[in-house]
Amino acid sequence: MKILDRYILTTYLKTFTSVFVILMFIFVLQSIWLYISELAGKDLAFSIILKFLWFFSPKLIPMVLPLTILVASLMVFGSFAEKYEFAAMKSTGISLQRAMRSLMVFIIALAGIAFIFTNNVIPWSEYKWQNLRRNIAQLSPSMVISEGQFSQVGDDFNIKVDKKHGDHDQFLDNVIMHIKNPEKPNGNYIVMIAETGELIGEENSNTLTLLLKNGNYYEDVQTKGTKKNELLPFAKTYFEQYALNIDLTEINNIDVDKENELNSHNMYQVQELVKVIDTLSNAYSNDITTFGDNMYFRTGITKFNDENVRDSITVENPSGVLDIVEPLRKYEVITMALNSVKGTLQSVSAKKNEFKVKTKRINKHEIAFHEKFALAIACIILFFVGAPLGAIIRKGGMGLPMVIAIVLFLTYHFIGIFAKNSAEDGTMHPFIATWLSTAIMLPLSIWLTYRATTDQGVFDMDTFFQRIARLFGKKATDAAIVDGEQAVLLTQSEKALVLSRTDTQLIAIVKNTEGETYSNEVIQAAKQQLKQKGYDLENL
Repeated sequence: MKILDRYILTTYLKTFTSVFVILMFIFVLQSIWLYISELAGKDLAFSIILKFLWFFSPKLIPMVLPLTILVASLMVFGSFAEKYEFAAMKSTGISLQRAMRSLMVFIIALAGIAFIFTNNVIPWSEYKWQNLRRNIAQLSPSMVISEGQFSQVGDDFNIKVDKKHGDHDQFLDNVIMHIKNPEKPNGNYIVMIAETGELIGEENSNTLTLLLKNGNYYEDVQTKGTKKNELLPFAKTYFEQYALNIDLTEINNIDVDKENELNSHNMYQVQELVKVIDTLSNAYSNDITTFGDNMYFRTGITKFNDENVRDSITVENPSGVLDIVEPLRKYEVITMALNSVKGTLQSVSAKKNEFKVKTKRINKHEIAFHEKFALAIACIILFFVGAPLGAIIRKGGMGLPMVIAIVLFLTYHFIGIFAKNSAEDGTMHPFIATWLSTAIMLPLSIWLTYRATTDQGVFDMDTFFQRIARLFGKKATDAAIVDGEQAVLLTQSEKALVLSRTDTQLIAIVKNTEGETYSNEVIQAAKQQLKQKGYDLENL
């Protein structure tokens, strides 16, 4: 490796590492605030919290890595341009592509590592994180009870409270409890309502006491007679205090490292996703075919294939279907038809929602499949966005490059989010949704690389206004060429060409002895430069 390649690569790696660590730290802090309710107040060991964050961190790589590449490329190449290091390279004949060569190899290798990471590490960490999250949720009954919704505590109790308060959220307001009857576990026959409640427990105890105050106890009485059950008999009792003991044996024996049976589209590798998508697609197609056959059978059309049915119809030229039915049975037939239609509509509506859920599940698996490849390609494309853009803006450091990088990345990220949400609902194909943001960045990277290679800015304002002036027949003056002379309309690259040439090179342009074809504007500007330097154009 040459000294220049080593210098550029070392500078980039230092910036890349520091930016990656900073961004990773920021995203991990954001994750802590996102899941603080699941970690706080449960007397968790610090090692468990670290394990929770360790398993969650790989999920952040698909966001942190592209942003790091974009920011580092902008900062490094902006710094090179700001310190005129690129100018020194170009003066020795080293182009921008040659300067980026060592970094291209690094980025391509990094893209391969990113694919291996998303295909192997992220599915494993997702599985571990989901297991740990489920086990932690069972460690504290007070945390299991959520405000404003029913929460299951143990196997026999469902509790709903309006508000929790106290040092450990042990005091409850407006408690509603559904208690399962061991003899009849399939119904909520016992309900308790209390104004307040309190969770009382001792350390290392497997029993938790729920003390309810000022409430009522309701129980539906189940009788053997059908007529008695139609009267809806029940028992009601008022109490000032009622102590209910809850067995916490299972909760206290929770193992945070327990392996649960979980599956998700984020837990599969590429080869596994191919098999799962194929299985889900075949099952989905079979369900649609079966449902269509059932609906066709419910119409009764298949019965008309019976020869006996056709022979039994003796009405000639009926004006309607009911004419072939006996008058006394017409009402019965109409009622049966209406019930059949209502049942069919209900079945179609239920199946529609079921198919919608299945479609969304298949789409999520297809998105997960394409995301593993999209991340690797996005790393390469964002490098070719950030590196030439940094060379163009000629500004290093954490200021302007960081702002530009965040704007570009947010655009890239939000396009991806909106597209994937549309793909989950079936509005957009999963392949298009996953690759859309990357495909949008591809032409931008090509355009920026071309502009940086040809020493042009992102947008040439002078040339733009000069073109507008020429369009309306106006004349502009350019003091950078010759004062008092009619201005020549030049682009930024043409100006740099004329102003950087020596006298001998300008004479060659005027006489056209270099073998290159120049525009009339460039030749005229070269003549003005020579005239300004005291040359006699007539002798030339």
